[in-house]
Amino acid sequence: MHSRLASVTGRVLNQLRHDRRLIALSLVFPLILIYFLRIAFDVLAGPSFNISVYIVPYGAFIVHFITYMLTAIVLVRERTSGTLARMFVSGYNQFEIIGGYLLGYSVLATIQSLLILFELNWLFELGFAAGRLASIYLIMWLLAICSMALGTLVSNFARNEGQVLPFISLILLSIILSGILVPYERLPEWSQVLSHLTPLYYANEVLQELIGGGVLLDAWAGLAGLLAYGLAVVIVATLTLREKD
Repeated sequence: MHSRLASVTGRVLNQLRHDRRLIALSLVFPLILIYFLRIAFDVLAGPSFNISVYIVPYGAFIVHFITYMLTAIVLVRERTSGTLARMFVSGYNQFEIIGGYLLGYSVLATIQSLLILFELNWLFELGFAAGRLASIYLIMWLLAICSMALGTLVSNFARNEGQVLPFISLILLSIILSGILVPYERLPEWSQVLSHLTPLYYANEVLQELIGGGVLLDAWAGLAGLLAYGLAVVIVATLTLREKD
């Protein structure tokens, strides 16, 4: 099993190495978005406006959105090209396929999260200590992994790239449900229930604690929720992966 898992991971990494467009969308496009956020926040800047309360969660949302979208579309492309079917014929099981793709794309997510946090810290002069920045990076990285798992799950139910598009609107809706734009406590009760269905909610809970001066242990509930969410989505994605549509 381990050799076949490594085989899928190696294949994904080799594919990424030759897919310059995907790498550019994953690494360069988020940096461009953050630069334009800097332009927007310059207009709002003031002595009573704490930029870090907003910009760090916005950076997390960019990680969430880009990672989810690209993972879903790429895996649908793998299905339509017959790659997944050939893997099943070759004897690979669901766990090996899902695990291999997640491990492969996690390398890209690791670099993406690091670049985004570096740019946030540079452009907005966050002024956090190294330990706090490391904690923020960990949450962004975990969110990226959850987003990949979510994109994988969605790709299991889409027959082509066009069928992924309706799910993108749900990801955009998550920026409201997560409490980034509107405080969670001010949302209607029915929407607060929906908030727990997005990993961005749990990530924002932890990030706000870190921004406010706390440590990861102070936000253990949000961290546990993010980990549980990711694990649950990976399990469901694995169980729903089909050899044929």
